[in-house]
Amino acid sequence: MTLERWRSLSEWPMIGAAVVFLVAYSVQVIANLREEEGVWAEALVFASWAVFLVDYSVQLYLAPDRRRWFVRNLHELAILLLPALRPLRLLRLITFLRVVHNRAGDVLRGRLLLYVVASAVMLVYCGALAAEDVEQNVPGSNIRSFGSAIWWALETITTVGYGDHYPVTVVGRFVAAALMIAGIAVLGVVTASIATWLVTSITAAAAEEVENEVEEVEAEVEALDESIEAKIDALSRQVAQLTAAFEALRDQKPQESGVE
Repeated sequence: MTLERWRSLSEWPMIGAAVVFLVAYSVQVIANLREEEGVWAEALVFASWAVFLVDYSVQLYLAPDRRRWFVRNLHELAILLLPALRPLRLLRLITFLRVVHNRAGDVLRGRLLLYVVASAVMLVYCGALAAEDVEQNVPGSNIRSFGSAIWWALETITTVGYGDHYPVTVVGRFVAAALMIAGIAVLGVVTASIATWLVTSITAAAAEEVENEVEEVEAEVEALDESIEAKIDALSRQVAQLTAAFEALRDQKPQESGVE
């Protein structure tokens, strides 16, 4: 077993664990379950988190240079360990995003626009979950339902900010700041993708038009060549005929002089 082989084999199981993780956490937040009501959802969340931890441990074990791999992936260790603490449960969403980005991102990255749209949708959804989780039970909060949270996340990631919904907690404001930064990045990539598509389309159309014009010119040149060759052949035949006639006349003159 090698590190690359393990990543290949664990790709879909890890995505499945990430989906289970997100569904369980979504039920916890959207249904606003009390601790005793959401035991099963909490168990699924931690079971999925344990799968992520096993994946990290196996990759560390299979890494050719474990010390180097460990140092380069300290951020992943922090993402995995910190959400185990109840007050830091929002960081579990980072675990989910990391897994989806690493596994599914490789498939979608070849289709840039699809990848960007999927990333934007996931950021909006996870941002709304995070905001509702910390805001829904706080006095004075105006983000108390998932619908309001989604609307707020859309306003924030697009940097519109109508002001009808806004976070009142420190954690909620950190989530808002992250969404704003992500929104600028996503919109920038979308704009660049559309610009690239337009330039490519215009370039392809111009290239096709030039190619058609070149084909027409080549056809005209070929027809002109054929016409010139035909005229040259005709002139060659006429020259040959005139030469033959001239030689015949020249041969006849000595004969006529001998007769005289």
